[in-house]
Amino acid sequence: MKKKIIKKSNLSNKEPTKDISKDDIKNKIPLVTSKNLKKVKISKDIVFGSNQIPIIAGPNGVENFELMVKVAKQLKKNKINIIRGHAYKPLTFPYRSKMYKESKSSGMDIMDEIKDNFNLKVVTEVTEIGYLDRIIRTADILQIGSRNMQNLELLKEVSKTKFPIILKRHFGTSLRDFLGAAEHILVEGNENLILCERGVTIPHTHRPTSRFALDIQAIPALKEITKFPIISDPSHASFWAPWVPSLTYASIAAGCDGLIIETHPNPKKSLVDPLQPLDFKQFSNLIKMSRKLSKVFNKKIA
Repeated sequence: MKKKIIKKSNLSNKEPTKDISKDDIKNKIPLVTSKNLKKVKISKDIVFGSNQIPIIAGPNGVENFELMVKVAKQLKKNKINIIRGHAYKPLTFPYRSKMYKESKSSGMDIMDEIKDNFNLKVVTEVTEIGYLDRIIRTADILQIGSRNMQNLELLKEVSKTKFPIILKRHFGTSLRDFLGAAEHILVEGNENLILCERGVTIPHTHRPTSRFALDIQAIPALKEITKFPIISDPSHASFWAPWVPSLTYASIAAGCDGLIIETHPNPKKSLVDPLQPLDFKQFSNLIKMSRKLSKVFNKKIA
């Protein structure tokens, strides 16, 4: 698909508010606000924006091969077909424990084996352009993390791959800024776009360890204005495993088109964010309940 060329004779900035105006829709985000329903097909059995709610699950980082094998087996047991594993994993602060290091290219080698041995689709984060060539040899879906949401050069280069892209909303941005970033992807001609709500900063997050609050309201709000798939990440939003099931069910009820759920065989020993992953029993229970709930809305977990 060729780069989109939008010719506008009246480009303006006459309503530069935090909310989305008619002027924005006409002149600034015409592609992402198209009225045509957009589906993102990952395989013949996995389609975002359909009657499915695909689940993306796994640990935060690719710690080692043994961990990823355990996770892959658990996903297959629960009939989940997309595994997450970030080999290039930036942290909020530069200080890392002696136990954790980014696995980088060796982590991508691990994901190659997992993908081949378990017939799973792979989601991994792209943190900088220099890693892109290695990542696209393995990944099926490229994730842009919240902190890179407005890294416009990265968005441009990732879009050129034509791979499906998950764009995560930054925790401090309006939906207007979020869709503006999405427009930078679409203008390059890549419509394989999935938008992800992953929590925002608010004055109170209801417990000391929760950094963000899941903006459930963003799901129906986005659906009013864009026809691209909207997915939810209750794990990163809450930073607290006991809340993840409730936020998952709320996301399904709000109309999400997919979910990112963090799971780990032993969350307390997770080398990254040990408070938010579900253990395997909790994960299985969540999937069972999600299947039941999705039927109420004429959807199915994939």
